[in-house]
Amino acid sequence: MRTMLRRYSSWNAQTLIFIISIWMMGCALAADSETATKSQGVSNDSTSFSAFDPISQSKENRRWTLSIEAIALKRSNSSVSQPLVSSLPGNSTTFVGTASNPGVEVFNSNQFDQGIGVGPKLTLNYLDDSGYGLELLYFNVLNLTATKTIGPENSPNWYVMRAPGAFPAFWQTQDFPYQGMTWGSTTNLYSAEVNAKSQVSKSFGLLVGFRWIQLNDSLVGSLTPGDQNVPTWKTSGACGLDPTLTAINNACGAGPPAGGYPPFWTTNTSNKLLGLQAGAEGTLLESGKFSVGGMLKAGVYNNRATQTDWVSMSKVVYSSSATTNRAAWVGDAMIQLKYLITNGLSIKVGYELLWLNKVALAPGQISQTYSGQNPTSVTATGVNTGSSVLFQGGTVGLEYAF
Repeated sequence: MRTMLRRYSSWNAQTLIFIISIWMMGCALAADSETATKSQGVSNDSTSFSAFDPISQSKENRRWTLSIEAIALKRSNSSVSQPLVSSLPGNSTTFVGTASNPGVEVFNSNQFDQGIGVGPKLTLNYLDDSGYGLELLYFNVLNLTATKTIGPENSPNWYVMRAPGAFPAFWQTQDFPYQGMTWGSTTNLYSAEVNAKSQVSKSFGLLVGFRWIQLNDSLVGSLTPGDQNVPTWKTSGACGLDPTLTAINNACGAGPPAGGYPPFWTTNTSNKLLGLQAGAEGTLLESGKFSVGGMLKAGVYNNRATQTDWVSMSKVVYSSSATTNRAAWVGDAMIQLKYLITNGLSIKVGYELLWLNKVALAPGQISQTYSGQNPTSVTATGVNTGSSVLFQGGTVGLEYAF
């Protein structure tokens, strides 16, 4: 079912971009036809001051358009595949065996089901009588989150997370049979842009401009519930030498812990994209007070990507970070329905797609984090910027032309 949904979302995105592309070709042909008509002496009294404005609004001398909307986006996770939890039988596998035995994967980073994030979207447009103008646009969508806990079970299994490192490589299990392994993911998205615009015809316009995008992504792994006792059995052999999970109980600890232990793994990534974009927008359909518009933009960016890790070994946290610069790509598409409520005031709803390619997502950094045992250390060997992410969702708001 999850695979079908991903395929359905991908099909919808491709279909929307295809429809808008065909429409833009038609608009360009219509613009040529309109130019030819004017050259034959046929005049047109209407001058549109927004590619999405109804005809009744375009007849008045309104140069400014202010739009205030709410935007709700959901992100895909299909481009990152990082095993986060494997399972091993706790009644036959010893603790040392969990470091090297492969186990069975039970949770992967691409299985996170993040919720919908909602934020503001503000747009200010200016278009003069000659058809040239300027657009300022900003939006953010924060706290797209997901949490998944694996275990514990009545017949407990070992739950294991592994990362690269010196032998033995970094690996984490639960400390006691009553614990599961919890992973959390959070994404924040910010975007601001300034575009120069040219109205080619009443229903079709072009734009070019600068855009800044920041994408922050985090991944946190912890044990749930927290330790009731200090797990001294890992070093003292309180449960016997190299015990199985079923042999471990609270008596294997040494009193309650002094305080809550930190997460065993935390990775934060920051992508700061700055670049140039070009695009087009226009009106697909217009009938009375209703109009349907579309927009398509694409750009190339410099992505300054940073990853920072905090890794707990023997309950002591070690940190490391790395930064890189690389080229990234962004595509943006939207379709929007508008209704003119009163003179100059419209309500609008839309559907938007935003695709970012060559960015750093938190799960992809596990393969770039190396743990050393002698001496104990953590090193970020680089930044994995090979991921892509798709945001999609709806917008609703008001627009006022003045």
